[in-house]
Amino acid sequence: MPGYVFRDGQPIPDSELKEQQDGQLAASRVSTSASSAMNTPTSSATDGDHPTDSHALANADHGEKGAAQVNEHETIKNLGWNEHPTKVPDLVGGLENEELWALIRRYNKQLYHVKATTAPLLGGLDLNIADEDEFSPDKLRANVERLYMTVIIGLMGFGKHIARLRSWREPRRTGAFAAVYVVAWILNLLIPTFFTIVIVLIVYPPSRPILFPPAPLALVDSSTGGVQSPKAGVLGSHDSATGAPEKHKGEAVEQEASNFVTGIGSIALSSATGKHEQGDPDNDPLNKSVPDPTRLAMGGADAKASAQGGIPSEHHDKTKQPMEDAMWGKMRPVMHVIGDISDGWERFANALSPTAPFPKERPRLILAGVLLPGVLVSLLTTSAMFMKVTTFGVGAGFFSDPLIWRGLDWLNRTYPDWQKLLEIRNSILKGVPTNAQLTITLLRIGEANKAPLPPPPSSDEPPPNRPKALHGDDVALDASHEEIQAAIHEDPAEKEAAEAAAATAAEAGGTPKHRHGQHILNFFKGTTRTGVETKLGVDKVRAKVGSTHAKNHLGVLPKAEEMVPQGPVDFKGRYKGHKGWINLSTAATIPCVSWSKASSDGTGLGVEHTIDRHEQHVAFKVPIQDIKELKKVGGLGWKAKIVVGWATGKTVADGLEIVDKGGDVWKLTAIQDRDELFNRLIAIGGQKWESW
Repeated sequence: MPGYVFRDGQPIPDSELKEQQDGQLAASRVSTSASSAMNTPTSSATDGDHPTDSHALANADHGEKGAAQVNEHETIKNLGWNEHPTKVPDLVGGLENEELWALIRRYNKQLYHVKATTAPLLGGLDLNIADEDEFSPDKLRANVERLYMTVIIGLMGFGKHIARLRSWREPRRTGAFAAVYVVAWILNLLIPTFFTIVIVLIVYPPSRPILFPPAPLALVDSSTGGVQSPKAGVLGSHDSATGAPEKHKGEAVEQEASNFVTGIGSIALSSATGKHEQGDPDNDPLNKSVPDPTRLAMGGADAKASAQGGIPSEHHDKTKQPMEDAMWGKMRPVMHVIGDISDGWERFANALSPTAPFPKERPRLILAGVLLPGVLVSLLTTSAMFMKVTTFGVGAGFFSDPLIWRGLDWLNRTYPDWQKLLEIRNSILKGVPTNAQLTITLLRIGEANKAPLPPPPSSDEPPPNRPKALHGDDVALDASHEEIQAAIHEDPAEKEAAEAAAATAAEAGGTPKHRHGQHILNFFKGTTRTGVETKLGVDKVRAKVGSTHAKNHLGVLPKAEEMVPQGPVDFKGRYKGHKGWINLSTAATIPCVSWSKASSDGTGLGVEHTIDRHEQHVAFKVPIQDIKELKKVGGLGWKAKIVVGWATGKTVADGLEIVDKGGDVWKLTAIQDRDELFNRLIAIGGQKWESW
């Protein structure tokens, strides 16, 4: 049951550690004494001992508290790890568990590699993206998914609000907007009125649902502003564009974001392969029997069928490599721009609707203060004055190039960081977090109170295909109850037609005439599965004779009986190919991460059930404060992971690299709950992290 505690507080004697490691551990007692206060929830958030605002907020005394903000034990408290979501108590005050888990899910997909930094933080918060952040296609995908879930969904909502206003289907609201507009136009006060309304929306949140009543995104027709049936056929979620069903809040829009990126990739692949169905011969049986490589890409299979006829060989194509190099070279700045746009959108959203423990009034007042001069200037400025000032600025910018460059040169010499100081994250939005910075603060709250936040729930069951409950505040559309109910429920006629079409397709699929493509796929799939199993079997033999690469492959495809409940103290994983447990000891004098052949209670993996056995089998132990780098690594290479996932249908257990201040690297593999371990490690210590 949630609430029981773990014994993790005793230092682990380690007879196998090298003498120099013992010396480092003893020396680190002095270097980490100041930072160990972060695990003491009674320490003041304003005493200046915390390296970032995030650490200070995590250790502050919060007014509204959840289960993770109450410190009742000296040992780790289990708040529902591996429990059903209904058995998990409210974790953070003022934040629903579903919203918290949505933040953690997206955080897990966003972070791959972090490094501790000693550089000053202009914005007061760590976990900023490094300027030298390395590019990878998977990171680009994660950033585009964030762009969809934040900016694109936000713009969709704005567009549908405009459609509702223009449609006059809500006559009282549209009439009020029209009356204000006409009066402001007559009095020549359009700009002051606009700024005033924006300031009211910022400073007084209750005005937002009055001026812009909420409605499920998928329920509003963007063309007419009226009620429509969701594209998913049923209104199973309120914040997604399709209304698809979801098991937990936010999952539908996350799946939409994934399909959005996959769709872009499929279109790009179709363009690269010259797909032109309009030019295909009619009723070609061979064309129908072979699989569509673009659809295989959408399914995640690394199947590529290319015909080179008529295409010059790459040995004679002198444009191929330069163009590829140029495109890949530009991808990192493109990825950074997409990430910066998403970060800015998240900061504005968190400034307008802050989440505890971040301050609620200060960001809104700063934003309103920035707009207030606009009201005053617009009241005192005539149209002629505005045009005069605008044309003067254009002329000055065009003809003052030498003066501008001299001024920039003086700024660069006198204030080297002036450009960073002008960034919104270091000026008007200083101290306002992105969703990732908010999430790591919430994780630190749990660690400060010896109550690590449970991971988001997951299961293989499909989401229920039924409408999500609608409350009075959820729908402010001017439509009858019958119209709304008809829209949110799946049309019975369409449901019957879909079931009949599926049955017909299944019957047709049973004939050899339509099964050639599937037979080809099944043949290659079976052959690939056999090859994968053979390769992993060979790796077991190679690992016994000392192959490092083979040792790293052991356990990457865990069996069903190996999937045991883990966390928050012990995590199953391998070190140098050996089975064991990763232990996080945070109640000791110096919080440490260690690996042993037995868990902290002395059980498992062929070791006698005694705590002494656990202590005797520790292979390494690293003070958490001495960790300077954490990197998620794949259990297999990305190409091998795609092939293995397609052929076997199993999930690959990934790994984690830990680098300490001395430069020693500890690589752990086959960690089933790798993300949860990663999250605990970066939230426990007092490091200032930077995302790479």
